[in-house]
Amino acid sequence: MESKGPKRELGGHHEDSVILPAEVTRSLRDVQPGDYLFKIESFSILLESDVEKYESNDFEAGGYKWRLSLYPNGNKKKNVKDHISLYLVIADTAKLPRGWEVNVNFKLFVFDHLHDKYLTIQDAGQVRRFHAMNTDWGFDQFLSLDIFKNPSNGYLVDDCCVFGAEVFVINYAGKGECLSMKKELYNNIYTWRVVKFSSLSKECLYSDEFKLNEWTWYLELFAKGDEQSDGQSLSLYLAVAECEKLPPNWKLYIKYKLRVKDQVNSRHYEREAHCCFHASDYSWGFKNFMFLSNLNDLSKGFLLNDSIMVEAEILALSVIKNFT
Repeated sequence: MESKGPKRELGGHHEDSVILPAEVTRSLRDVQPGDYLFKIESFSILLESDVEKYESNDFEAGGYKWRLSLYPNGNKKKNVKDHISLYLVIADTAKLPRGWEVNVNFKLFVFDHLHDKYLTIQDAGQVRRFHAMNTDWGFDQFLSLDIFKNPSNGYLVDDCCVFGAEVFVINYAGKGECLSMKKELYNNIYTWRVVKFSSLSKECLYSDEFKLNEWTWYLELFAKGDEQSDGQSLSLYLAVAECEKLPPNWKLYIKYKLRVKDQVNSRHYEREAHCCFHASDYSWGFKNFMFLSNLNDLSKGFLLNDSIMVEAEILALSVIKNFT
């Protein structure tokens, strides 16, 4: 089966990721974090001063304010040792409405100075829910201190390091659509008598527009086959009419039959198809619908008094309902 308009036959950067335990993904990338960078100079002094936690300034992402919470010697409340702990914290929660919650997919970073890349650490495909009882998410064992302080790894150079964050807030817009297929149809067959068939040229012949199940259609017929046919077959298409009156993003899934009727023996020739009609593909059908030798054989009953009977039958179509 083919589409017309145009016709169609039917029938940045690279990240190498490794999944670690606890569904944490670590990968390297060239691009710096898009939302916030947090640079620390003289990290060793911070480490030796026994500062339990340092929080960055607030930054905005996705319409909310956030901060990074760094535990240079590990989060002792969670019995973390020999690791840096790093968390994303939602800030300014007093201004949020009662019962608030924010769903977030986020990444945390540390810069590798030697290779000019960012080590990216994130939950593997996890969306985290921030709410009044849980205002921070992150990684207890963000990076081991041995690895972090090893000069060959490039994370701590000249006692300087850089952390970062990217925050993607998932906001539900409150809109959607429901697709259902309707099979119990009414007024679902259109019959078109094409007269003086033998005298038709190679040009496209169009039926009158007709209405089936609240959609307006027309048929396209090439008595000698269209430019994509084998030259020995009839080409036949079903097309949606009045496309200019439809919304720009309209679409319609249908199951249908096209047929040429046997006017003598009722042994009709038909072909079934199912496809999606939309603004770019508003016409679907068959470039080689049936051989002209078969059609012109008077014993077959398709051609009677130099006329043929063409039908379109809608078997099922989609019903789309928008909701909020």
